Amino acid sequence: MRLVSFARPGAPGRALGVHDEEGILHLAHAAAILETPERDRALLATMESLLAEWERGEPLAREVAARARAAGDRAAAFLSAVRFRPEDVVLLSPVAQPPAVRDFYAFETHVKNARARRGLTIPAEWYEAPVFYFSNPGALIGDGAPVARPASSKALDYELEIACVIGRRARDVPADDWRSVVAGFTILNDWSARDVQRKEMAVGLGPAKGKDFATSLGPALVTQDELADRMAPVPGAGDRLQLAMGARVNGKTLSRADVADMQFTFGQMIARASADVYLFPGDVIGSGTAGNGCLLELGPETHPWLEPGDEVTLEIERLGTLTNRVA
Repeated sequence: MRLVSFARPGAPGRALGVHDEEGILHLAHAAAILETPERDRALLATMESLLAEWERGEPLAREVAARARAAGDRAAAFLSAVRFRPEDVVLLSPVAQPPAVRDFYAFETHVKNARARRGLTIPAEWYEAPVFYFSNPGALIGDGAPVARPASSKALDYELEIACVIGRRARDVPADDWRSVVAGFTILNDWSARDVQRKEMAVGLGPAKGKDFATSLGPALVTQDELADRMAPVPGAGDRLQLAMGARVNGKTLSRADVADMQFTFGQMIARASADVYLFPGDVIGSGTAGNGCLLELGPETHPWLEPGDEVTLEIERLGTLTNRVA
């Protein structure tokens, strides 16, 4: 399934939908038309309500979507009123304010290139265990939303990443059990103010203000079954995903990579993130930037820092495209 959080002009709040070849189906309204019990319909109100009871809600969402596709003429007439064209809705970040956003540093090429720009090599400790930082869960934006460059920055950058969203409260998750806690995957753009980041990292803390002003997520939360044929088992580490990735600025391709290039798997990252603490439904786990997946790595000879009016599109195979314009 491709689950989306969306809003309609003139309608209050966020809604949960399934995006398929016929459009975006408003799940809660479709469930009401199909006379699904009210208690079950409540699970389909938002992405947050679905994730809170993912083990029960995910099959329910599938059932409602399947029944809607197979509905007879009478029900189909009502269902058509709660199915929307993508251009008629606003796609939001799949999760609004997750309990936590952890962004890892999992691509060796990115680490090597970024550190080389500062005259540094990769520390031996990086290979010992996946590391991450906490970002701002209140700064998530969706596909199509504008991104404002911080007033204190002149060096705005994009970052090409993949992320998963947690669907079950869990602690000390073994790497091989990662699938049991993940609801699905999405695209992440970890916008970075490089000049701000450089100064705070020189102090030995962060990144913080160089990152916390905006994180794009979307356009959809794609469930694991959609990617099953792109997962290769890695004993003791979970599975390695193989999905092509790319980034364009103003229509020109600047970055190409593959999720398979990650040094650490999502299984290893989830094991690290959950060690001694709980993960909660809605938590976001980012991969970190893909190799050559940002302007910092590519250098000014490839493209200058982003300016107002620039449009950035990230694309990951099977997950779609995530586009934002600098305000």
